Amino acid sequence: MTYVGIDLGTSGLRALLIGQDGTVIGATERHYSVSNPFPGWSEQDPSHWTYALDHAMRDLATKHGDAMAQLRGIGVAGHMHGATLLDKAGSVLRPCILWNDTRSQLHATQLDQTPRVRDLSGNIVFAGFTAPKLEWVREHEPDVYARIATVLLPAAYLNYYLTGDYVADMSDSAGTSWLDVGARDWSDHLLDVGHMRRDQMPRLVEGSEPAGHLRDDLRHAWGINGPVTIAGGAGDNAAAACGIGALNEGVGFVSLGTSGVLLAARDGYRPAPQTALHTFCHAVPGRWYQMGVMLSATDCLNWLSTIAGKSPAELTHALGTTLRAPSHLRFLPYLSGERTPHNDADIRGAFVGLSTSTTLEDMTQAVLEGVAFGLRDSYEALRKTGATFDSLIAIGGGSASRYWLEVIATVLNVPLTLPAKGEFGAALGAARLAHCAATGEQPETIMTRPDMADQIDPNPHLSDAFENAYRTFRAAYPAVKSIPKDDANN
Repeated sequence: MTYVGIDLGTSGLRALLIGQDGTVIGATERHYSVSNPFPGWSEQDPSHWTYALDHAMRDLATKHGDAMAQLRGIGVAGHMHGATLLDKAGSVLRPCILWNDTRSQLHATQLDQTPRVRDLSGNIVFAGFTAPKLEWVREHEPDVYARIATVLLPAAYLNYYLTGDYVADMSDSAGTSWLDVGARDWSDHLLDVGHMRRDQMPRLVEGSEPAGHLRDDLRHAWGINGPVTIAGGAGDNAAAACGIGALNEGVGFVSLGTSGVLLAARDGYRPAPQTALHTFCHAVPGRWYQMGVMLSATDCLNWLSTIAGKSPAELTHALGTTLRAPSHLRFLPYLSGERTPHNDADIRGAFVGLSTSTTLEDMTQAVLEGVAFGLRDSYEALRKTGATFDSLIAIGGGSASRYWLEVIATVLNVPLTLPAKGEFGAALGAARLAHCAATGEQPETIMTRPDMADQIDPNPHLSDAFENAYRTFRAAYPAVKSIPKDDANN
């Protein structure tokens, strides 16, 4: 038997084919674009996802026909919080409003201040969450709002494409502000205050449980011989946790992707909305996870790369291999606002301390350190909830920079371990969920930790210097926040 994991990302889709023993047989990717029609807006056409999925599966069937013929399970992991709106016929009403869209900040604030919302959802209502997006649609696109029969998250939309049924998992649904995260069910109160109904929500299952079966037309088109179970799936970070075996207390990872994530697996439900941490259901039954999220991580380096006309690798390579003392320059990594710990969609990034002697190397170093300090904010918030770590697993594209990882290890004062080469991300986690859903095997036996290839320890000689630099970083936020901004250039 074989299994496929789908990682539906913001900029592309990855499909991973694995065998019964978890070994990778093949992988393929397809890419698509994001639309930003106005400042703060971020949208995507869901047809791009289904087109990418279909062509990825056909590619796997062409290259690995025998293995695909034996496919028995598919799991989908997706970027969270997106609002995909369908009418009674199941047709998409408008482009999906994505996780990094901030237009609904006012509606998020209003919902967040509504009695019992934080208590039931376990979270602050962030502008990126799904519920405030629907409030924005209700106010600004009433004709669309009146036709909404079903609201699906991006991963659930692919579940719908695969099965013909509206079904979502707990981990993804926890980021809507409509789910009672402790009870793992839709909350009638949260739906009511968000002007939504239970019949507009998909059916809920655990991520490792069956959600349905693959449509026959797709099964035949993709060269599959027998029935295929579709797993409940997961939000992308919960799937990544499954991919690296982060199921139990004390295990966590730091992800340097477009956004930055510091995630801790939790054995119980310990909401702490006042910290601006996310507290979500895990993709497996009886577990939760907490994470701090910064909206711009590698995006900060990519931004500087575009301006400088040099690749991110060229920028970081110029810093050498020996960790430098903290830069005199401070960078606030708030290019798209920030979640943990500020919950501030309006704040924007800044360099503090520029002079005529500032070089591109100085700016690169400051950007890497600014992202590390932003992750430290999340680390401090997690510590307040009782989370502890002997080490953290480093994943994501930014983890290719050893210099950056040494900065982060020193700023957090926690060793970072690097998985051996191979698959260990959201696509593998989704495939593991498919394995569990198709066979009934327990997640603990399937979702093991990968072999580690290396460990990067904090630099004890620079720990005090980076501690002092972090304090000045923390002091810069309220100063930058106090500067009046031109709304037209936000």
